[in-house]
Amino acid sequence: MLRRLFSYMGRYKKYAFLALLCITVESIFELLVPLIMADLVDVGVASGDRAYIFQKGGEMVICGVLALILGVGSARFSALAGQGLGAQLRQAEYEKLQKYSFSNIDHFRVSSLVTRLTSDVTNIQNTVSTGMRPFCRGPVMLVAATAVAFSINRELAVVFLVALPVLACLLFLITMKVRPLYGTMQGAIDNVNRIIQENLTAVRVVKAYVRGDYEKAKFEEGNERLKEQSQQAFCLAALNMPAMQFVMYGTILSILWFGGELINTGGMEVGELTGFLSYVLQILNSLMMISNVFLMMTRSVASGVRIMEVIDEKVDITDEKARDIQVERGEITFDHVWFKYKKEAREYVLSDISFHIEPGQTVGIIGQTGAAKTTLVQLIPRLYEAEKGRICIDGIPAEEYPMEHLRDAIAMVLQKNTLFSGSLLSNLKWGNENASKEEVDLACHIACADEFIDRLPKGYETEMGQGGVNVSGGQKQRLCIARALLKKPKVLILDDSTSAVDTATESSIRERMSKYLPDMTKIIIAQRISSVRHADQIIILDDGRVNDIGTHETLLERNEIYRQIYDSQKEGVEL
Repeated sequence: MLRRLFSYMGRYKKYAFLALLCITVESIFELLVPLIMADLVDVGVASGDRAYIFQKGGEMVICGVLALILGVGSARFSALAGQGLGAQLRQAEYEKLQKYSFSNIDHFRVSSLVTRLTSDVTNIQNTVSTGMRPFCRGPVMLVAATAVAFSINRELAVVFLVALPVLACLLFLITMKVRPLYGTMQGAIDNVNRIIQENLTAVRVVKAYVRGDYEKAKFEEGNERLKEQSQQAFCLAALNMPAMQFVMYGTILSILWFGGELINTGGMEVGELTGFLSYVLQILNSLMMISNVFLMMTRSVASGVRIMEVIDEKVDITDEKARDIQVERGEITFDHVWFKYKKEAREYVLSDISFHIEPGQTVGIIGQTGAAKTTLVQLIPRLYEAEKGRICIDGIPAEEYPMEHLRDAIAMVLQKNTLFSGSLLSNLKWGNENASKEEVDLACHIACADEFIDRLPKGYETEMGQGGVNVSGGQKQRLCIARALLKKPKVLILDDSTSAVDTATESSIRERMSKYLPDMTKIIIAQRISSVRHADQIIILDDGRVNDIGTHETLLERNEIYRQIYDSQKEGVEL
């Protein structure tokens, strides 16, 4: 897992290498200091040679300054490597998300994806930035200091052969217990993010229904669960320090005890014991660093698993069958199409759908709520993939078109419209960033958006705010229709996208489309019969099946479902 994560470091690997080099050389200089100090005490102090003392003191200062410079360099390079790895991982995740189909996105909660792009990546980049130093320094110091300690006094160094296995066992037990808790903790962060996201997205509904107390209680429950999971994980991880101190002080006491005996018997000099204790402290500090690195890596592995789940998610809609072809006319054919959201689901959402739409036709789709009207049109640009049957565009299976071109040739305007932060013009140019002023004006005229744009304080330069909060629902729908028209698509799908528009404006939009866009295939999903009665053909969906197809007059004459919808909407008023 860690190898895969670090493979995304890319051009930042050189900084990681430089950091490791600086840390290694710095550790060597620091290891020289106790040797010089022991020589200073045993030779210089013992003989009273002041010149020798100053010489060795100078050597210690030089080693210390070089170690300091290398330490600063290692910190800088480690930070560059860690932040670079984090940026590359976020980029890889985000690029993979752009390739997801709707069904891929359905596998994850949006809040979880946000956490995996932020918190989980931060855990890994912090591990690299702050953990590279102890990760390299710990083993180098441990091996070198242990070797020097054995060279000073083999008998006294045997104490380490007892201390090291004890510490290793304690560290192993702590790591095994805390590892699953980190994964659970990240899941709790997902849940808190989900609660916050839902509350902010639906803040108007929350206030309208006076459900603030309920939302606070829900957040408190999720927040409390996160606190408990974090406490459990970090309290267990915190046992690392007491375990380390237990072994450290036990080792120091043992060395002082046995070292004192050796000095009394003449088997060891005081300077040797002083130097030996310096290496003991370095060994124990290196062990502490290694144990902390293990804990950081444990958390990083938990986060890495979650990140790789996003990157490794198999994209179920690809261009593997695509050819270099383009949609020319906008003819659409459904040939016995079946669809369900999950392969393991027992029932199909759409069953045996067959119909044909000629280029330039206007087709209405109507049916009761839950009849799978939206699901049907989402199959055309391959936002979802049909389980069985074929969907053909201009007589060619949809999967043979490059996805980017197919979705560019088919414009969809949803009932729940989305505008982005920025000016009104920048939102419109999502449809075509190179659109001219005349093209923008025409699209807004067809969508009847020019009626209110002229009244806005800054016209096209009016700031929309996040989500387009400063325009009404009907205005937002008309802007989204204009945005779709700027794509100049071969097929335009309006998914109940005039529900917030009055019937007079809706009629004007329909008439202007017929006048200016006669060759564009138009598919209109609607709840109101007035929105589709003028269509060339109307498809009635009932429980995921095609109930009937015909014009307004023929369906009114022969179809019971259509007649019931018509009568319920008419209510004595001539449509």
